[in-house]
Amino acid sequence: MEIFTYMEKYDYEQLVFCQDRSSGLKAIIAIHDTTLGPALGGTRMWNYQSETEAIEDALRLARGMTYKNAAAGLNLGGGKTVIIGDPKKDKNPEMFRALGRYVQGLNGRYITAEDVGTTVQDMDYIQMETDYVTGTSASSGNPSPVTAYGVYKGMKATAKAAFGSDSLQGKTIAVQGVGNVAYHLCELLHEEGANLIVTDINKAAVDRAVKNFGAKAVETDEIYAVECDIFSPCALGSIINDHTIPQFKAKVIAGSANNQLASDQHGDILHENNILYAPDYVINSGGVINVEDELHGYNEARAMKKVETIYDSLTRVYEIAEQENMPTYLAANHMAEERIASVRKSTRQFLQNARHVLSRR
Repeated sequence: MEIFTYMEKYDYEQLVFCQDRSSGLKAIIAIHDTTLGPALGGTRMWNYQSETEAIEDALRLARGMTYKNAAAGLNLGGGKTVIIGDPKKDKNPEMFRALGRYVQGLNGRYITAEDVGTTVQDMDYIQMETDYVTGTSASSGNPSPVTAYGVYKGMKATAKAAFGSDSLQGKTIAVQGVGNVAYHLCELLHEEGANLIVTDINKAAVDRAVKNFGAKAVETDEIYAVECDIFSPCALGSIINDHTIPQFKAKVIAGSANNQLASDQHGDILHENNILYAPDYVINSGGVINVEDELHGYNEARAMKKVETIYDSLTRVYEIAEQENMPTYLAANHMAEERIASVRKSTRQFLQNARHVLSRR
């Protein structure tokens, strides 16, 4: 991998390698763009097969956070940390404290949070070394219910664009995955009177949804072809692909999973097939909106009010898509890129205490 060639292609700002021999930390911090403000993105711990795979994941995820934060209307750029290791076996408090010191060394250009393979407890360890961390036990805690609420509001906006009404009462919704976020989403959908079809590799999760929400259970490979109004992917990435698209009977795809399109080409195919796709980084941005509020002194009511703007953001995406006759994933990208470009005219890279630094020269 030609790292500088890749960074130049997508205009990344910084890639930081972090090593601490005593704790076993091997981490990569990628900062994509700080035009809108400091880069915010979670710390992911994964048993990568190679250093190249870890670097590519950090870079890809950091760029995704730039678009997510911009589309959500946040004054934040995009960044990400990946830790190489098995989160079930290789964790220790010293590892996260060491990472916290590296984050502190970036002087506010990057703010981290919980992600795949990390927990609130891990964020607490990071906070022992830096204030540039969100999602700790002393703040907003578990973001799953907030993310679910954002997906719910986004699903209503998508239903309005597709069906003419944002009511989900009586709609049949197929939910793939019934984990923490999806369970809370199912609860909201059930309360509105939607009919649920669910699947998950975890039988206990499926049984709970059947018992509590009257959901119908199907096998994991059957969920794509069920008769439904809305397909809601809330588990795996790349599930919109050559194999699944021919099976879809839904008119709407709206769920919490990340990286739902296997490639941009599959977003084009959905557009050609008149299936309305809610771009994942817009509809699932409730979590990052929630932790962003912590930077201003967390207020739950204020955070939830911000999360409700996902409805408006998606409405704007669908308006752009219709006006320009383009797939919704492209419309979302354009919306995010326009916001970044408008701010870039007056500023470029975020620097903490910039005035103070300059005044000393």
